[in-house]
Amino acid sequence: MSSPSNVGALHAGLLTTLGTGIASGELAAEQVLTLDRLSAEYEVSRSVAREVIRVLESMGMVESRRRVGITVQPARKWNVFDPRLIRWRLHAGDRAAMLASLSELRRGFEPAAAALAARRADPDQCRILAAAVSDMVVHGRSGDLDAYLLADKVFHRTLLDASGNEMFRALNDVVAEVLAGRTEHGLMPDSPNPAAIELHDEVARAIRLRDEDAAERAMRAIIDEAATAVKEGDRPDA
Repeated sequence: MSSPSNVGALHAGLLTTLGTGIASGELAAEQVLTLDRLSAEYEVSRSVAREVIRVLESMGMVESRRRVGITVQPARKWNVFDPRLIRWRLHAGDRAAMLASLSELRRGFEPAAAALAARRADPDQCRILAAAVSDMVVHGRSGDLDAYLLADKVFHRTLLDASGNEMFRALNDVVAEVLAGRTEHGLMPDSPNPAAIELHDEVARAIRLRDEDAAERAMRAIIDEAATAVKEGDRPDA
């Protein structure tokens, strides 16, 4: 009998395998799957396979119908904001196109969130932003990219929280996956760009000083810098 931890690992493993397969196109749209096939091929119980399919259904990636089976859905039906799907697409899809799309999305809301944060941030949030920038400086100099990523995530999460807008706040996991994707796929330089860190400092300072225009402008510059760095880092000869 499988332990709960083993069942959880089997569930997570099959979810990642199928999700990545669909995201990459290996499991093509309109392809039909069955629980029996999944259970046999991946050596999991039908109950584990069924739960994984339920998750993928909630993400719009498959559809289950009686007498038809489990049909892989086309990309236009996917919940593209789901952080798991973003992770899978960055891992197995057209990474350059995905990151370009995400950069365009970020341009549409993070500068506006920064402007709202300059209006609404409380003193504690201002302190967290400043501390996150300080951590980015320290870890950028040491080349500790994992610690740098953590500080970067704290900065952007706090900024979205400080906007006071629940819709912006709900996009935190999307931004976190973009930031993590750069590190995990080798699209960050060994030493983070000091200019990028300075821009984060400008955002934090503008928010503290209630300068909405400056906060919005500096945040837009952060996204533009990241998009340019990713484009250069994803070149075959980079």
